[in-house]
Amino acid sequence: MADSLRSSHTSDLTGLLAQLGLSKEVVKLELLQLALVDISSSAERNNEKLEFLGDAALRLAAAEFLMEVYPDMVLGEMSAVRSQLVSDRILATLAKHYNLSQYLILSKSAAGDKAGADSRLADTVEAILGALYFSAGNLSLIRPWLDPHFKRLTHELRTDPAQQNYKAALQELTQSNFKSLPTYKVTEISKVHGDEERFQAEAWFQEKRWGTGKGRSMKMAQQAAARIAFTDLKQAIAKGTLCTNTLAKDAKRAS
Repeated sequence: MADSLRSSHTSDLTGLLAQLGLSKEVVKLELLQLALVDISSSAERNNEKLEFLGDAALRLAAAEFLMEVYPDMVLGEMSAVRSQLVSDRILATLAKHYNLSQYLILSKSAAGDKAGADSRLADTVEAILGALYFSAGNLSLIRPWLDPHFKRLTHELRTDPAQQNYKAALQELTQSNFKSLPTYKVTEISKVHGDEERFQAEAWFQEKRWGTGKGRSMKMAQQAAARIAFTDLKQAIAKGTLCTNTLAKDAKRAS
């Protein structure tokens, strides 16, 4: 184990297990300890392999959950929902819910890297899932505490027409109605890594700017802009203020 491992780490894990509703008698604590060792802390002994296993366990757990709880969900929607349930964004949110940052063992430089914090937290969740899967040889230590999160998130995703992926939703909206795609203009407005408003994006369609958003990455800024554009464009289509025929003719001439 890395030299930076605190002597109180095992007792800390008892608190984490309590949050997950698990007993230390059924979990291999040495694996759980390893799941919390970031590669920045130890190049030789870290959580990378457990993360690899946990990624597979997570996808299986999400698939089982959707098959059991939503048996009538069409395959396309099931695939879209699962992709969100296993996304780094969702995993980072889960990590913050369980306050995993207090358990994670990092190097000093990594601890100061705010830009990579969410990615490391997401990886840590996967590593923990790997440790739990290895401990039981199945999903019995994972599904009981993860399913309630899946249930809540799936409900949110199904009631959100964009399924929290507004770039994809906006693209589908414009493609299905106008046979054309939106474009984005992204500007770096800050040079500070980790700045929540480092990038600004604009979503354009039909030579009109429909949405503007900011984020710490280009992708997040585009998603923020697409969210506004999706809502406003959908309303415009419903009101009939956009002519699909005109746009189709424009697209045909452009081709």
